Amino acid sequence: MDRTPVSGPDRVELARRWTQEIINTSYVPFARQEVQGFLAVHVDELLAAMTAADEPGPPATGVGSGLVEVHFTHTDALARTLRLLAAELPRLLPGAAPARIAAVLGALAAGFAGKLRCRTLEQQEVIKQAVLRARDAAEEALRASEARSRAVFVSSALGIAIATLDGTIEEVNPSMERIFRCTGRRLVGDSMFDLADQDWIDDLRAADGDLVVGRSERFQRDLRFSGPDGAHIWTRLSASLVRDAHGEPDYQVLLYEDITERHMLQEQFRRQATHDPLTGLANRILLKTTMDAALEPTHPGRRVGLCYFDLDGFKAVNDSLGHPAGDDLLRAVAQRMQALTTGESMLTARMGGDEFVVLTADSQGTARQLELVERILAEITRPVRIGGHELTASASVGVVECEVATTSPDELLRDADITLYRAKADGRAQWMLFDPHRNADARRRFRLSAAMPAALEQNDMFVEYEPVVWLETGALVAADAQLRWDHPELGELGEEHFIELAEETGMITRLGSWLLERVCEQALVWARRFGRSAPIARVNLSARHFRDPELVGDLQRILRETGLPPGRLALGMPESALFDASGDPLDVLDIIAEMGVRPTLFDFGRDLALIPRLRPLPLTAVQIRGDYLDSFTEPAGPDPLDEHLVSSLAESARLLRVPVVAHGVRTDEQAKRLRQLGVRAVQGPYTGGRASAGEIEVML
Repeated sequence: MDRTPVSGPDRVELARRWTQEIINTSYVPFARQEVQGFLAVHVDELLAAMTAADEPGPPATGVGSGLVEVHFTHTDALARTLRLLAAELPRLLPGAAPARIAAVLGALAAGFAGKLRCRTLEQQEVIKQAVLRARDAAEEALRASEARSRAVFVSSALGIAIATLDGTIEEVNPSMERIFRCTGRRLVGDSMFDLADQDWIDDLRAADGDLVVGRSERFQRDLRFSGPDGAHIWTRLSASLVRDAHGEPDYQVLLYEDITERHMLQEQFRRQATHDPLTGLANRILLKTTMDAALEPTHPGRRVGLCYFDLDGFKAVNDSLGHPAGDDLLRAVAQRMQALTTGESMLTARMGGDEFVVLTADSQGTARQLELVERILAEITRPVRIGGHELTASASVGVVECEVATTSPDELLRDADITLYRAKADGRAQWMLFDPHRNADARRRFRLSAAMPAALEQNDMFVEYEPVVWLETGALVAADAQLRWDHPELGELGEEHFIELAEETGMITRLGSWLLERVCEQALVWARRFGRSAPIARVNLSARHFRDPELVGDLQRILRETGLPPGRLALGMPESALFDASGDPLDVLDIIAEMGVRPTLFDFGRDLALIPRLRPLPLTAVQIRGDYLDSFTEPAGPDPLDEHLVSSLAESARLLRVPVVAHGVRTDEQAKRLRQLGVRAVQGPYTGGRASAGEIEVML
């Protein structure tokens, strides 16, 4: 939350407006300036509650109680207070969470109600004592007591009813007529149980039963009553027992407080805390509560369905038409989804951004769930006109349908999210059904992604080298660095298991920089020990790392800090990265060469059309790899087409004046055949396979 202090003028202005709102709602024996000063103190208490680290309840409750203490007891005073603060607090504290504001205002209302209840009970006791004194006193005293009681009875803002022990109403005051929107003649003779809807009657009968037999002296209940026009009337009933001169139960005094407006405000705050303000759909909080209920194993074989929707290309709408148009599109999609999921067992929620979830409790099976998805997708893709533009949306969906006994809320959401990710990766604008086997693989990938940063920090990553041997002399001329991961659960992992994940998550630049530092440190050791016979250390960069604008600066820093001569380092890059439209890859290649570092190319010949464009580049070697090298191990000789391809690539490299290195060479015969076609160096199992830095020194 933003804890920036609110300015003094803002607090004074809020206190002034608060005073103006409520000064005429109740009779208050204070001047306007005194009231404003009193409310200014409460403004500070509310702002402190909003920004405090602990729960805001006690300070806000005290503010509500304080209003009643200075005689602001009319319900209009509370209603206007809550409306004003609900509008002004988000403006004064723009970083405040809606749930925090709702909690503060709810606590204020609770404090007001609690204090008012205490006053109600006090008035009730006054009435009760007045009735008892009236029955026991002399006739003159009785008339005086009745007059006072009648004054309280008639003028009270609370509804007051006198009822027999069986609940029959014998007398009501004018406030009862106002609260229940009817005449006294209709209420008199009715039962107190007629002033509550059916769902509240059982609890009311039980409480009243204890009262009339003397097991309790009073009780309170919040009740709902549906008026003649269908409108709901919420009341707080405080009932007390009056005993006769012999101490036996005689009749009941019922006090009704109209809390309809307060209840509606509290409902509004609760809705704001559980619904998305843009679309009106349920938010994550309500979804979590509903999921908990939907996953209760209330009967054997109970099933649940969850569909995770993500709009395709929504960012383009925001970028091209603006965020207001994007908001309109989200509202339109939400309305269409809500219209198709109005069943009692369904809930549509917005997860944030352009993501929506449809939860189906008591699912009727996968087929029914997929029918629902198809209907929703068809509705989403119908064109919608926004701001003079006709837009057509599409969505990708991850669908999970399973028994509730086999999952939990977190697992259900995670499985749907991973399935959605697969749907988008496979082409978008489609649904994909949860597959536990593919999901297990995806979970493994996500776990690896999440664990990579810690692996670097905890030194779980290490470097091995693959020797590169010059075929003409048999000399070890280079060491191709390969990153390895000693995973605590999965064991030793090669680059093929995590480099692609690092590319997707953006971790590749950190991994690449870390690898460069370790390799340069080791290459310097080799250079000092073996001089000109030391192998060139080669590090292959990914396309993304090669496009990193910080690469050149990083490389300069690493060479400077390690002291490695630039000529002892070779950087390999994929052929496709050189002619990528993003960035300036050719400029980066020239800068690397000018630094003295040796640029090399791997995956040479992947795109034959690119070879002529390599002529002006300062390359020092090219590497070929692929299945077409495997046939060179066959006793009968290589496949003619494979032989032609290698011969063509070797000749192209000769014309480019760079040597060719073959990757993945396994046998001596394979190496000899490749040499005959113009391959100059090889690496792979034939040269010893992966080795540690110490093993490379032994080879030298």
